[in-house]
Amino acid sequence: MPVNSSSSNVYATDSSLRHALTIDVEDYFHVAAFDRTIARSDWAAFESRVEVNTDKFLDLTAAQGVSATFFFLGWVAERFPHLVRKVAAAGHEIASHGYSHALVYQQTPDTFRAETADSKKLLQDLSQQPVTGYRAASYSITRQSLWALEILQELDFSYDSSIYPILHDRYGINGAPDTPHIVRLDSGATITEFPITTVNLMGYRLPIGGGGYFRLFPWGMTRLFLRQRLRQAPSPFVFYLHPWELDPDQPRVQGAPLLSRFRHYNNLGKVAERLKALLELYDFSTMQNVLADIGSLPTYHYAAARKNIAA
Repeated sequence: MPVNSSSSNVYATDSSLRHALTIDVEDYFHVAAFDRTIARSDWAAFESRVEVNTDKFLDLTAAQGVSATFFFLGWVAERFPHLVRKVAAAGHEIASHGYSHALVYQQTPDTFRAETADSKKLLQDLSQQPVTGYRAASYSITRQSLWALEILQELDFSYDSSIYPILHDRYGINGAPDTPHIVRLDSGATITEFPITTVNLMGYRLPIGGGGYFRLFPWGMTRLFLRQRLRQAPSPFVFYLHPWELDPDQPRVQGAPLLSRFRHYNNLGKVAERLKALLELYDFSTMQNVLADIGSLPTYHYAAARKNIAA
């Protein structure tokens, strides 16, 4: 386990905990799984469905009286500025999903800094609210790219939600803290990390934070895993989806690897019903609100802990 924790169990045990509902606002052709099939230069030629699918989330959250954090891709915000304004006007938090959906560990620090700064400024100008949260494309802040947390702090982001504390072929820091915490950076500065939710099953961390896992597991199993997670760590969890996951009729991308197509298209027709049930089961709000609920957080120094994080 990571070292240098400065606090023990600081989380409330109240069953009325609020949890973070998050939407990564990108289109179906942006996903990293299709990188080798769809060139970024061709994105503009594809039929965009991000607006109508984001509207579905707005309708669902309005019906349940829920506020959420929408992590907007800068590419989307630039082409659909009215969508950013619409989401902000509905009372939701606007956060950054970067600009180009490039994997952080495939970017240089200078490119990452420039793209992230530009995207943040665009989102703040459109939403007329501070943008303090960030989530990397495909959770690509890994051991290779922890330097990105320093840049986020320099750009005045107060929290990040990019680290998946699991072993995965594309992302993840296996063994990293699995509940919200403060990261003490090598520079001495700090930034809050809200990792994606997992459950511990006999020593193995199973992803249950949303996305493809929400579609892969039967709904009853997801409910069971979330209850078990809250027994293991009575702290707020974070749940994520993408607008395209509410769109079973989206165009099918030809030529992508079989595994990528399975991950992307599996059970798309079941997401809306499952999400409605989830919103009825738990109390959700924005990342900012949930972090404010928690208050004090334990502190970790990833650089010091790195040798204790499993490969």
